[in-house]
Amino acid sequence: MTGFEPEAARPDEPAPTERATIEVLRPGTLTTVQDWPARLGYWHVGVPPSGPMDDRSFRLGNLTLGNPEGAPGLECTLQGPALRFSRETQVCVCGAETAVTLDGKPVESWIPLTVPSGGVLDLGAIGSPGLRVYVLIAGGLTVPEYLGSAATFALGRLGGHEGRGLRQGDVLVPGRALGEARGPVSPAERPVIAGTWELDVLDGPHAAPEFFTHGDIEGFYAADWEVHFNSARTGVRLVGPRPRWARSDGGDAGLHPSNIHDTPYSVGAVDYTGDVPILLGPDGPSLGGFVCPATVITGERWKLGQLRPGDKVRFVRAAEPDDGILGRLESLDGRPAVTYRRAGDDNLLIEYGEMTLDLGLRMRVHALAERIAAEAHPGVIDLTPGIRSLQIHVDPRSLPVAQALELARTVEHELPPTDELAVPSRIVHLPLSWDDPATRLAIERYMSGVRADAPWCPWNIEFIRRINGLESVEDVHAIVHAADYLVLGLGDVYLGAPVATPLDPRHRLVTTKYNPARTWTPENAVGIGGAYLCIYGIEGPGGYQFVGRTIQVWSRVEAGDAFEPGSPWLLRFFDQIRWYPVGAEELLELRADVQAGRMQPEIEQGSFTLAGHEAFLAREAESIAAFRTGQQAAFAAEREAWSRSGELDHIPASVPGPG
Repeated sequence: MTGFEPEAARPDEPAPTERATIEVLRPGTLTTVQDWPARLGYWHVGVPPSGPMDDRSFRLGNLTLGNPEGAPGLECTLQGPALRFSRETQVCVCGAETAVTLDGKPVESWIPLTVPSGGVLDLGAIGSPGLRVYVLIAGGLTVPEYLGSAATFALGRLGGHEGRGLRQGDVLVPGRALGEARGPVSPAERPVIAGTWELDVLDGPHAAPEFFTHGDIEGFYAADWEVHFNSARTGVRLVGPRPRWARSDGGDAGLHPSNIHDTPYSVGAVDYTGDVPILLGPDGPSLGGFVCPATVITGERWKLGQLRPGDKVRFVRAAEPDDGILGRLESLDGRPAVTYRRAGDDNLLIEYGEMTLDLGLRMRVHALAERIAAEAHPGVIDLTPGIRSLQIHVDPRSLPVAQALELARTVEHELPPTDELAVPSRIVHLPLSWDDPATRLAIERYMSGVRADAPWCPWNIEFIRRINGLESVEDVHAIVHAADYLVLGLGDVYLGAPVATPLDPRHRLVTTKYNPARTWTPENAVGIGGAYLCIYGIEGPGGYQFVGRTIQVWSRVEAGDAFEPGSPWLLRFFDQIRWYPVGAEELLELRADVQAGRMQPEIEQGSFTLAGHEAFLAREAESIAAFRTGQQAAFAAEREAWSRSGELDHIPASVPGPG
């Protein structure tokens, strides 16, 4: 948490309507309320931490005012705001260089300023180098907390001031100053902001030789990368050399060699979405299906907030090369093999078994997470499961990754045999508007603004039919509606968005992801990527092949039993999703009912046992094998057609998003 709690007014203080206010005269380009370390503990359900991208400048500005270092303040991008203060208030402007005036007169940054009653603080355009500037206020800002933080996550429309950037006419309320200003931030403490950067990283989690060649990795560290203009708080896209890759494709996870079974991400990870690396920011996704060869260390992540389009970036190893592998355990007595991977200096990624879709591995991940959670170690911040992986996010000051590794190894030997595992598994009935007009519009936008000749255009469902060797698109419809989709992860595309796979392998339609990804996806679109289905939690970029659209999986109101108080996500791990058909107009009505708190999906209580599932697979083995043979032949034919057309060599041209 921030360490900042605004105090209630004392009886002798002015009434709230008479208290100090800050009026937004001009909002700037993107000015948001942030705090630090922001929204922790919800990575497993797709809620990013958010908070200041340049946390170093933010924290220094707070400390020099006598605030807790995480007290809520303003982050400004490209163009600063103009703010009128109703009462005398101390402020400090930190970060990138920009022209700052107080009542029209130039003033300095990095120094506490006293704004008089009625005074106007005005920040101009942010000059190069750097991209973001911060306005910290003595006493911080008083805004409602959402899931324990005041930080704004604008994509999800939550936190901060009404879940969005500031607008003209908005009014903010400062808190009560609790400490004395310390004087200017010394030049030695200030971050060095330049147009040429070195970022200290650690190898891993997914480097050479399994995913990239050693030549790819050498080229990665030797390159001078350029920051692309299509960058944001979710991630910073880089332009540079393409990898040659150590494998031809991602198998069940997708056609491109960057595709993997969905795995948790670390903030600061270098995420290869196709052939293009994206530096994941504090608003980035918690889960996704792409490899990350290196991760920026915690002390260097502030630099992501100041990377400006056109800047040059070089990655520097902060330790000796080791491909990010911290250890392995061999398969033994019903226990799958384990690989322990480094994901920066604050995350341990634990992977089970081979790179295949195996529900037994996901059950093992769940058992491990439950056991580590029971340890209640104060250094564990988040436990985020993937398809066959578990990421342990730690505070390296109290639980270094090396100690987390020892904890995980100890617990591993205490887990029961995989085939004995069982979990609660509710059946959740959800409406599906097949081939919904909103998804058709997204494809049209993709064709007009990104790429018109992709093999999945103009109709994703036809592409799904073709790549799976089905006779008609009606077969696609029949399979999707017949399937029981088991939820394996939450947060694949933010805010409780499930990544799920059919329990029956004959219902597992396999596709590849858009490359390059869409720039826009409607909220709650339903798509298939690799062997997985996802419901998009929010509007934004994306890459899964559309089949339709459904209701919200994240509640913004108290909606009864379906969305439990304090838990705004609808779905849980190991829920089973069953679809029932509705028309597009009916879906809009249902969505309105969910928004108003009137609609609750039908939910049946149940359980899932691995032993029962494996017995089903054994009974249906012959039929499943026949289906897989035909599917694999169609998949291989599609890939061969791509290879002949040069599609596999296509370079993405825009920032792909999660999923």
